[in-house]
Amino acid sequence: MTNSIADIAQADCIFVIGSNTTENHPVIGLKVKEAVRRGAKLIVADPRHIELVDWAYLWLRQRPGTDLALLNGLLHVIVKEGLYDQKFIEERTEGFEEVREAVEEYTPEKVAELTGVPARDIVEAARLYARGPRSTILYAMGITQHITGTANVMALANLAMACGHIGKEGSGVNPLRGQNNVQGACDMGGLPNVLPGYQPVTDPEVRRKFALAWGVEDLPGEPGLTVVEMMRAAEEGRLKGMYILGENPLLTDPDVSHVEKALKNLEFLVVQDIFLTETARLADVVLPGAAFAEKEGTVTNTERRVQLMHKAIDPPGEARADWEIIGELLKRLGSQGEYSSPEDVMREITRLTPSYAGITYSRLEEKGLQWPVPSLDHPGTPVLHREKFTRGKGRFHVVHFRPPAEEPDEEYPFLFTTGRLLYHYHAVISRKSRGLEEICPEPEAEINPADALSLGIEDGETVELISRRGRVKVKARVTERVSKGTIFMSFHFWEAAANLLTIAALDPVSKIPEYKACAVKVKKLLA
Repeated sequence: MTNSIADIAQADCIFVIGSNTTENHPVIGLKVKEAVRRGAKLIVADPRHIELVDWAYLWLRQRPGTDLALLNGLLHVIVKEGLYDQKFIEERTEGFEEVREAVEEYTPEKVAELTGVPARDIVEAARLYARGPRSTILYAMGITQHITGTANVMALANLAMACGHIGKEGSGVNPLRGQNNVQGACDMGGLPNVLPGYQPVTDPEVRRKFALAWGVEDLPGEPGLTVVEMMRAAEEGRLKGMYILGENPLLTDPDVSHVEKALKNLEFLVVQDIFLTETARLADVVLPGAAFAEKEGTVTNTERRVQLMHKAIDPPGEARADWEIIGELLKRLGSQGEYSSPEDVMREITRLTPSYAGITYSRLEEKGLQWPVPSLDHPGTPVLHREKFTRGKGRFHVVHFRPPAEEPDEEYPFLFTTGRLLYHYHAVISRKSRGLEEICPEPEAEINPADALSLGIEDGETVELISRRGRVKVKARVTERVSKGTIFMSFHFWEAAANLLTIAALDPVSKIPEYKACAVKVKKLLA
């Protein structure tokens, strides 16, 4: 997030796209409601009737997979009506003229045809966002989990820069992270192309610095593989072993039939987790990790806030903290370094990662700090890009709409999309809670009443969803929450795994799969 969670309540206009905020990020959802009560205008762009629609001044119900057309359409209106911030653009950015020309074709009428959103609503939304005066964007995986995910994010950045809604309170472009330490994992190099602090593996000086710190001769200079690429490599026999920590790809990855084949084709699989997950059941070795309250350490949340946690209870049985397990493995693999505590790890982080350079355990005892914290006397950075962008000037990017990799056709006439539910935080943890399991014990597929009527399906009946990759049996929930021609399911339930249906088509830049759009057919099961 460029801004803080508290900032959301100060916004005059909030644009939420690709985020079911109240269910997936309830605390942030409360801030959105607080802002609306104060008088902020809320624009919600979502194919489903999520709870925030009831709080919205304007609901843009786009077809799944058409976000980029909608965003370019908003910028078209902003340019045409002269609502952009000329001073900000001239002083802080570059590349605007190319984008101005590129969005010329995205008229409200054309975008209405592509997205299903009325042209008048596109115009009104553009005016509301541009005029602010403080406008903020909130987005989540409904934006990124497409083959145009990177382009979608660039289009959001284009909007914010064009209107000068960045670098100040109550504004910004704010991705809402899906789990408690996703931000921290990325910060610490949990990506195939960077070392901690987003320092590129392709930079010889960066590699030299880390190699010296870790007591090795050199580090690989080529980016590694993403999750889906690793599964493909395993299935093809190019990847022989895998170490999976805190993930359950047999439920959460797209096209899980192929994931299962890939994992079974490995010569050696290690899974480190707090539960015996579906993936762990395939492992040659399972290493029992400790849960959050059973270990010391830090997490970095969605607003870049590094927070210190203290152990509340000891881990059960043979379970150990993740850093201890990894430290022991490093020792046995011949590493010269040795870590005696999580604080040792943090000292290394501050030494090697400029954005964390001023973070210490003693400072975190007082309160969390938002990176970048470049020195010990720096207070942290609640708002990014106040005076300049990291690269100097912000760069506009020309991005054009592309339809989903797989669209409905005569054989598979429905567009299938996935998401999360309030009572199921993710794929494993929530179902271990007896109370949550009682509230939401089984999977459902949402289907529009008109579609249900044409197929002779009644609410609560079991149906079969079929894609080109797999099939699942699931109870139908007939509801107006989804539009005609769309089927929605959560991905949490192993007994009806939505990712048996999804497609492993990837964004060409981020390599994120297109979880949010594929084609399916619905079969009524005879009693």
